[in-house]
Amino acid sequence: MESSIFFIVVGAVAVAAVARRRGWPAPLLVTVVALLASFLPFVPDIAIDGHLLLNVVLPPLLYSAALDVSFLSFHRAMPQIRRLGVGLVVVTAVVVGLLAWWVMPELTLPGALLLGAIVAPPDAVSAASIGRRLGLPRRVMTVLSGESLINDATSLTMFRVFAAIVAGATVSIWDGIWQFALAVVIGGAVGLVFGIALHQLRMRVDDPVVNGTFGLLAPFGAYAIAEQLLGSGVLAVVAMGLFVGFNAPKTSYATRQQEAPLWLSADFLLESFVFAYIGLQLPRVIGELEDGEGGTILLLAVIVLLAVLVVRPLFVYPAGAWGQRWTKLRLRRWEKMSAAKKALPLANRRRRRRPLTEEQLRRRLTETTLSWRDNAVISWAGMRGVVTLATALAAADLAGLDARAADAIVVVAFVVTVGTLLLQGLTLPWLIGALGVVDDEEAREDARQLASVRERSRDVGKAYLREARRAWAKEHGEERLPAFDAYAERLVRMQAGADQAGEEPAEERPVRPSPEQFAAMAKGWLSVRRDLLLEERRAGNLSEEVMHELIAAMDAEELALDTRMSLRT
Repeated sequence: MESSIFFIVVGAVAVAAVARRRGWPAPLLVTVVALLASFLPFVPDIAIDGHLLLNVVLPPLLYSAALDVSFLSFHRAMPQIRRLGVGLVVVTAVVVGLLAWWVMPELTLPGALLLGAIVAPPDAVSAASIGRRLGLPRRVMTVLSGESLINDATSLTMFRVFAAIVAGATVSIWDGIWQFALAVVIGGAVGLVFGIALHQLRMRVDDPVVNGTFGLLAPFGAYAIAEQLLGSGVLAVVAMGLFVGFNAPKTSYATRQQEAPLWLSADFLLESFVFAYIGLQLPRVIGELEDGEGGTILLLAVIVLLAVLVVRPLFVYPAGAWGQRWTKLRLRRWEKMSAAKKALPLANRRRRRRPLTEEQLRRRLTETTLSWRDNAVISWAGMRGVVTLATALAAADLAGLDARAADAIVVVAFVVTVGTLLLQGLTLPWLIGALGVVDDEEAREDARQLASVRERSRDVGKAYLREARRAWAKEHGEERLPAFDAYAERLVRMQAGADQAGEEPAEERPVRPSPEQFAAMAKGWLSVRRDLLLEERRAGNLSEEVMHELIAAMDAEELALDTRMSLRT
């Protein structure tokens, strides 16, 4: 079996590599090719336990996705993310469960609701890859990515509840709510503990190999411990990833540069295998049905597929309208409270250490506005993936579930997964292009932020160089300032992108700083500019996405500096 898995992984990676080279959505091409290959007689038939698939594949994929999500954008889009990641999952599970019970009563209501919980959570891997390639606005990408980070926790908690009921336990609605609350609290707490520990390690250990290795292990540890404590392993991994990703700019540039390609490769490998496995298993699963039961189960699969396609837009649009209405109510209430507060004497007002401006308060209360075109894309980006696949395989071994019901759950889950991947995945690029879902205002705001922060970066860089110049003159005398000025001019050219490798100040300079002195001066100059970016992010003047672009450019400058220093030794 091990060799079969190896060849499947190699084949999946090769197909995904072709897709990336051609600019096609890799998950869809891998699934289609695997589906076609499954009919070939020499293609091996493998079966992987669902629990193993969840424990091995899900933690690294979730952690990597959380690292890339802007925490500030995630926090601002939390109302939409919460509605989709919790509300929509619950609604989909109930609707699918009731339909499944009506079509196939022998599933029983708990078994049908178990099926609903399995097919409820979308997997935004393929949607995100398509969105990035076609340039979806960040507000849409944030909602899709954020939804995929928390909807698995909702689905897996519901899976636990209904699996216990199927096994014969007595579970009330309040028990289910308590289990969900407990999973959220424990999962979040475990994730924060792991996130803080990993961040402290990254701050204190200046070895990118060690940091990268612990970064690879941490998601598995957080997931396993949270699950052992009856918490949500999904939320533990997500909380850890958000914390580490938010604080990543504070670590060394070498750690960031080592981490990025490491997780890109891990994602590429795992996603390729998962989507290949989905495509390979569908014909086998359907082929194992007995002649007498195949028709009913396939009819159920088609009905459930249609249900998940229809429920999502029917939920997204009303929920979005409610969100905008709720935002207006909150703003009105805040304006009344603000007016009443201003009317109080100054001594009676409650003071804050760092009072927020009126614009910052308004921004916190305002929900991100999504147009009907944005909601159309979100409504159609409901492709299912690894969680649906893995939980369906795990459900097949549940005690209390008869063989026919287990077969029905597995078949329906695979049909829904492949059906949404192909139907929605293949048409989503066309939908995005037809609706013209772009944001020129977002691009203009990014350009404005870039221009503003670059101007301020030049100012803090000049201030740093003035202080360094005074320190140099005090230590070496003013007659040696021309040498310092030559290197300061070189730093300014580096910021403007005009520095050439190997360029040196003129030989006639009376005294030149040593390479070590120049490196220390350059690193300090880069450090004050990074600190400015963090301060601008904290003040809300700079988006994390733009900040990461600028920090990546500074990392490249520091790498070039260290490379030149290493060549001298």
